[in-house]
Amino acid sequence: MFYPLPLYVGLRYVRARSHKFFVSFITWASLVGVCVGVAALIVILSVMNGFESELRDRLLSLGAQVRVIAAAAPGGGSAPPSAALDWQDAARRARTLAGVADVAPYAELTALAVRETEMLPVVLRGIEPQKSATVSELGTAITQGHLKDLVPGSGRVIVGELIAERLGLALGDELTLLVPTVTADGTPEAKLRGFTVAGIFEVGLQEHDGTLVFAPLDDVRTLTPASASAQGLRIRVSDVLAAPAVAARLRAALPKVYEVHDWTEDNASYFRATRIEKTMMSLILLLIVAVAAFNIVAMLVMVVTDKRTDIAILRTFGAAPRRVMGIFVTQGLVIGWLGVALGVALGLALALNVETIVPFLERTFHFQILDSDVYYSSVIPSEVHAANVVAIAAAALLLTTLATIYPALRAARTAPAEALRYE
Repeated sequence: MFYPLPLYVGLRYVRARSHKFFVSFITWASLVGVCVGVAALIVILSVMNGFESELRDRLLSLGAQVRVIAAAAPGGGSAPPSAALDWQDAARRARTLAGVADVAPYAELTALAVRETEMLPVVLRGIEPQKSATVSELGTAITQGHLKDLVPGSGRVIVGELIAERLGLALGDELTLLVPTVTADGTPEAKLRGFTVAGIFEVGLQEHDGTLVFAPLDDVRTLTPASASAQGLRIRVSDVLAAPAVAARLRAALPKVYEVHDWTEDNASYFRATRIEKTMMSLILLLIVAVAAFNIVAMLVMVVTDKRTDIAILRTFGAAPRRVMGIFVTQGLVIGWLGVALGVALGLALALNVETIVPFLERTFHFQILDSDVYYSSVIPSEVHAANVVAIAAAALLLTTLATIYPALRAARTAPAEALRYE
């Protein structure tokens, strides 16, 4: 079978046993370095994707995927009065849009929780307990009590686990909320309202467990009946990743007296920090591949020096410089690309089985990576994204390809007469 000269000779150089131990060692070190670097990138990014998804799920467990609130007046003034807003009409329009799964009204106030000498700032959120969305979100997070006990007019609330811990609350305890309000003539005043703890929830996120207090919607509305800024709509979407697109359609469908926000805007700081961490981690781990690429350069330079006589003979028989370049490019690409292929295979094998491998290592070596006493979750999640794998493989292939250029150019510039002078 006929092979092009660069491919034939380059593959022979790869398969041949080198008499130079150091050259052989550098070759294997380069291959292993590329493999380990690619595998580490895939595993680390998959784990970070898993943590990002878990963070998103915790943030959205009780937060709105899309919310509609009253728009602020031009120039940063207060929201329009309640009479200017028709929440039922806004909910009807929202339900007709593609991608909207559920629409529920809510009211939200900032309050001060008081129990004996302890005080804690909280967010009092009014909900409709019978809504399916409320049952699937808050109902599954309740650790003590029952959602059905949240009856309108009963003066009962469900508090977060951290609030209960800090204020020493248990089921049936009394909790006083101080709610700052503004009268019709613009005079600020504070309302005191006593509630009974009917339940305690925990979702594993301090932003929720340490700040949220749930009460029936009508009970919260009675605290600020004239405030439009305290009311709004919580919208669930069929696909959380499509929330920005649904929010854009809502903005176009609703009058300008409403504002629409999605979860990517409300939690932008969390995910911006995660993206920065992933980027920096990728760059740091990519240095492993870069070091392996430098090893390929060193190995090929030594091979070129060792094969000067072979190069000179090929040139004497009429091989063009580009064919000589092709020989060493082929050798470098085979080593580099084999390392990338092995790294992708190893990385996928580890990333797809993290939940099995980590417990095995913890049992074998008697240690725990995420202590359940410190972290909300002691399980390391992993989520493989095909785009990440392709990007990592492409970057590694590019680095290993660039590593072959200098040695190949050096081989092509070898003068046959000079190389054969002492042979």
